[in-house]
Amino acid sequence: VFPINIKCDYIFNLACPASPIHYQNDPVKTIRTNVNGSINLLEMAKLNNAGIAQASTSEVYGDPLIHPQNEDYNGNVNIIGPRSCYDEGKRCAETLFFDYRRQFGLDIKILRIFNTYGPRLSFNDGRVISNFIIQSLNHKNITVYGDGTQTRSFCFIDDMVEAFILLMNSNKTITGPFNAGNPKEITIFEIANKIIEMTGSKSKIIFEKLPQDDPIRRRPDITKIKSHLKWQPKVNLEIGLKKTIRYFKST
Repeated sequence: VFPINIKCDYIFNLACPASPIHYQNDPVKTIRTNVNGSINLLEMAKLNNAGIAQASTSEVYGDPLIHPQNEDYNGNVNIIGPRSCYDEGKRCAETLFFDYRRQFGLDIKILRIFNTYGPRLSFNDGRVISNFIIQSLNHKNITVYGDGTQTRSFCFIDDMVEAFILLMNSNKTITGPFNAGNPKEITIFEIANKIIEMTGSKSKIIFEKLPQDDPIRRRPDITKIKSHLKWQPKVNLEIGLKKTIRYFKST
């Protein structure tokens, strides 16, 4: 959130907590990270004539009214809810990136990340995959919010890193925003049962109240990124989960 200047050729801006329990802990700092932080890095890109990529999010679509979500959809976001610090912060960051391109000619790239998981995910991350794996390995009750019918689309980290590299190395005329995620949709209840089975856990599923503004359905339309960057995810959910479970077991 403070100005910075480091000699660089490329900047990848991933500087924001992505889990509700973390970004809601200090919502004002979350907004400052997304807005002030983006301005500071865009200024650094301008000083260094560097390419800059923004890690945006599927949360810019809010609780979507269309399914699957494509990049032309402007979203259904609550601007004053508990998730707004993140959702609106990321939306404002995209605005800043395009304004810097229009005003200063910056080489910008925007990737809208859908749920990503894999080894080295933090234990206290608070996201669904890490929560379920930790609860399963410890034979604790698995907490599902809502009735479990809400959906997500999980993309393995290796695929997401490849998308970022392809985007950064693309022509300056290619800016995005691009959806990046796995278009294979799965319910939260299904993913909980899959992880219980894969870990051989004795955990039981319990249900809690769905948090405010939590999206009911989430699946990316990746037609645009497939067309422009020839990218699509390669790692299927079972293989990705095996690698992630192995990491959590060994740590």
